[in-house]
Amino acid sequence: MSKKAFIFPGQGAQYVGMGRDFYEQFEESRQVFDKANEILGLDIKSIIFEENEKINITEYTQAAMITTIAAMLAHINTLGIKPDVCAGLSLGEYAALIESKVLSAEDAIRIVRQRGIFMQEAVPQGLGSMAAVLGMDNGVVEKICEETSGIVTVANYNCPGQVVISGEADAVERAGKSLIEAGAKRIVPLKVSGPFHSKMLVNAGEKLKEELMKISIHEPQVPYVSNATAEYVIYEKDILSLLTEQVSSSVRWQQSVEAMIADGVDTFIEIGPGKTLSSFIKKIDRSKKVINIDKVEDLEKLREV
Repeated sequence: MSKKAFIFPGQGAQYVGMGRDFYEQFEESRQVFDKANEILGLDIKSIIFEENEKINITEYTQAAMITTIAAMLAHINTLGIKPDVCAGLSLGEYAALIESKVLSAEDAIRIVRQRGIFMQEAVPQGLGSMAAVLGMDNGVVEKICEETSGIVTVANYNCPGQVVISGEADAVERAGKSLIEAGAKRIVPLKVSGPFHSKMLVNAGEKLKEELMKISIHEPQVPYVSNATAEYVIYEKDILSLLTEQVSSSVRWQQSVEAMIADGVDTFIEIGPGKTLSSFIKKIDRSKKVINIDKVEDLEKLREV
């Protein structure tokens, strides 16, 4: 039997104006944006819809992304299309939690705002960095990170031939040079405000845990795949520790997609800004159907499902 996955992008996919057409055309989407303004106590709609610098600052980006995706989901859920499993890349995992009914949209927006602040403040600007490594075997990247002095680790396993490393700025630079010498095609420094998904974020994860303990976490109504383990999550008791760990652990996106494919998923529906995850899936397994929903006009594609 054919299975569908809803997948959700993470930080870096944001752009000014995302979700505006959903806001303008659908009452249920408009309500999410309006409610987010109340929850956050800031004009998140202006940050999302109007030219500004805040949209690319982590403490605002994360709330902006989850608000936008939650607003898209609010309408998509009225169309009668249900996933068999959900997954999201890093921040996108919180959108998966909304669709899986683990968190309410309101709590997800609230907690993601705190997550962004904790991650932003975890490491002083300039001390940490991240870089994409292209054209190198995962095992070689892991080995070189282990052999490099200082803190540097694999932050994201995106797709074959593309991983991201993260850690102390000097260590990331040294590892990058070693990887080029070992045969990597390119090392691309990322424009980020911190060394996300590295050991330098452990304290941010602990702060997030304290906030997560204040909200209601429910048993998943739809299974979702954890970034930290690339395994299906079906029990509420596992979620708190997994979300705490996720802030500083590797994002196992490629492995997550492979786990869903092994479970019979043959259609992936990316919901949110951009087409990043769609491109990753095509590199993981070109035989699978991939649809991305970024604009209202993209909803037509759901008729193919």
